Amino acid sequence: MNKRNDTQVMILNKQYTLSGFESDEYLQRIAYLINSMYDEVKKMDVYKSMDLETKHILLCINLADEYCKIKNRNDELKNDIDRHADEIGALRREIIDLKSKLDLAAKEREQLKEKIVEEQKKIVKLETELTAEKKNRR
Repeated sequence: MNKRNDTQVMILNKQYTLSGFESDEYLQRIAYLINSMYDEVKKMDVYKSMDLETKHILLCINLADEYCKIKNRNDELKNDIDRHADEIGALRREIIDLKSKLDLAAKEREQLKEKIVEEQKKIVKLETELTAEKKNRR
């Protein structure tokens, strides 16, 4: 298990210590994401007239919105993976079935080849008998 990690980050020009089992890089990315979202919110015209609490709520709404969109996309991708896994399973079963049919066809082909050889032997034998019979009649 990873050990607990304390990382100093800057969020909205103030230093914070983030703690977690994630890497320093990950915790810095979290701070970067918050700062980036805050910068987006600050660009809104209505931002200047908002009180601090409303500004923070707007930031939380934007973060939650981003989270929900990413979660929905993740769920869609998981469903795609499940669907593709089912398709792969069906294709594997079809391959096994086709291979079995191919093996049966190959066995049947070999049996037919053997039958052809036997029939050719019979033909040669009958031709030999016919030739001998013709010689005996003369």
